[in-house]
Amino acid sequence: MDDALVQGLITSSIAATDTLSPFSLFLQADLVVKAVMLVLVLASVMSWAVIFEKWRRMRRLNRDANRFEELFWSVASLEDLHAQTGHQDRDPMSCVFGEAMMELQGSFGSGALGDATAREALQARVERVMTVEAGRWMDRIERHMIFLASVGSVSPFIGLFGTVWGIMNSFAAIAASKQTNLAVVAPGIAEALFATALGLVAAIPAVVAYNKLSNDINRYGARLDGLVADVVTVTSRELSEAG
Repeated sequence: MDDALVQGLITSSIAATDTLSPFSLFLQADLVVKAVMLVLVLASVMSWAVIFEKWRRMRRLNRDANRFEELFWSVASLEDLHAQTGHQDRDPMSCVFGEAMMELQGSFGSGALGDATAREALQARVERVMTVEAGRWMDRIERHMIFLASVGSVSPFIGLFGTVWGIMNSFAAIAASKQTNLAVVAPGIAEALFATALGLVAAIPAVVAYNKLSNDINRYGARLDGLVADVVTVTSRELSEAG
């Protein structure tokens, strides 16, 4: 084969590779396809930010919960536990338990525990305030999870829209040039497929992270529910002994 021909083929191959690089595909894309790509990249970056924030928070919450539960079963009374934990704003379990102790201390101070009916009413109030506080904390923990779900479900369709638009441009280029040469339609098809790839890049991590984080959050919510039940049980026993 002639050396000049070989060199020409190599040069054409290198030029084609440069043309089909991700950055080149973005620069050559239609305005609509560029907007689709930017939206998908932004969604991917934001979803990763949410993923890392939730992962760090759940790791810290579970570590604090392990410490609190260990302390809960090692102290002699709820008063001793409250003296050691206080009312830490960053720890949901301490806050939920703190609400129960505020209700108990207020009732003890009023002296309205003279009969069994008053003690049962107190137990109901303790359970109610703990459940409300736990619900508030769960709302905070679940914040931005809907964003991950939205990215996971919508991103492939946004990428598909960019794909359809790019293919339409490719057919328009064929009609305008009146040629069926692959070199005419290859850039448009590549842009279209790149938009699809970006949609999957944004969606797959968001879906996987949403499923994992949802499971972790539900398990933590079960731990908070268990704390409410345990405190109500211990409260009932202490009130019975005091009565």
